[in-house]
Amino acid sequence: MRLKRVWARLLGVEHTVIEEVVFDEEAEAIVALVRPARGQRGRCGICGRRSPGYDRGEGRRRWRTLDLGTIQAFLEAEAPRVCCCRHGVVVAAVPWARHGAGFTRAFEETAAWLAVHTSRVAVAELLRVAWRTVGRMLARVAEEAGQGVDRLAGLRRIGIDEISHRTGHRYLTVVVDHDTGRLVWAAPGHDEATLHRFFDALGEQRSAQLRLVSADAATWIANAVAARCPQAVLCLDPFHVVRWATDALDQVRRQTWNAARRGGQPALARELKGARFALWKNPEHLTVRQRGTLARVADVNQQLYKAYLLKEELRLVFKLKGPRAVALLDAWLVWARRCRIPAFVKLARSITDHRAGIQATLLHGLSNGLVESVNTKLRLLTRIAFGFRSPQALIGLAMLALGGLCPPLPGRA
Repeated sequence: MRLKRVWARLLGVEHTVIEEVVFDEEAEAIVALVRPARGQRGRCGICGRRSPGYDRGEGRRRWRTLDLGTIQAFLEAEAPRVCCCRHGVVVAAVPWARHGAGFTRAFEETAAWLAVHTSRVAVAELLRVAWRTVGRMLARVAEEAGQGVDRLAGLRRIGIDEISHRTGHRYLTVVVDHDTGRLVWAAPGHDEATLHRFFDALGEQRSAQLRLVSADAATWIANAVAARCPQAVLCLDPFHVVRWATDALDQVRRQTWNAARRGGQPALARELKGARFALWKNPEHLTVRQRGTLARVADVNQQLYKAYLLKEELRLVFKLKGPRAVALLDAWLVWARRCRIPAFVKLARSITDHRAGIQATLLHGLSNGLVESVNTKLRLLTRIAFGFRSPQALIGLAMLALGGLCPPLPGRA
């Protein structure tokens, strides 16, 4: 094997002519003087279309590539400009790097793989780059990987939710495919305009193919779904409905506790305050002591215990599923409307307003559990991505990790 071919393999480049390899004493780095192969010259850096030359640009420049042992390595080449009929005057494409990048493809794909599989400190330390620089790499790698894959093809059942990614009410809207379990779309914001952007990307024809959409009770999601895919059935997430009941139960507990405290019953107030977790937990997870606490609540305050039973029966509705669950939901609504507990009477009105979505969930068995799982992983990625200024970098990391776009390590197909 010729020496220049060995160097091409070591540097991880293709369609590239290695002219010479030198050691830069000042930079203490290996520098390979290269040029694109004949068929790769004179192409637009953005679209890759062959274009006439414009000028020599700013002369020679360097691209950082993977270290060789303990020594940094660079590629150095001319950076002429071409005149593209679509994009105007741009720097000519080079086969070893993406347009606008100061790093080779091998370097950026290694950074992307490491960012998905390890901590930001380890990535920055190993590659000797700033973490914000890694964020820009992730955005470029994810964008290029997404161009070759139609993530929105074949969508039939999707889940929609929002997640906070920064302080100051900075949110991302995420869309997950229930059939593949993958994140298929994400964008900054959490309103109707943001979700309309997803349906714009999906297109009218594919929007008409959607059958089921799972979401929480957010009005902006329901409005966008009704406007853009009215044939789709909106399934309300059971977790959020049961949480409404848990919140109503806690409201009753606080009112009872305050009444006991103000009525000169400090011992009872302490018992009610300590009953919070016993009332919240599912019966199958209660400890012996918490079971005793519930028995004590049943003895001293019938209204609070009735609120607890209302919460548990609503939870049972979502455990049953199917027509039996719909019948039990109707019976629960009758009981809640007549229970004379204001918090649960109000809850019954809210559930009546969202009954169509809840019934669809019971009949189709679709929840937002998968989306919440993706959100949990996104929160971990958000912690890893701490320091990114742009949400696009976080979205790029999310698409690589949860969207199936993560590239293999160079040389390991």
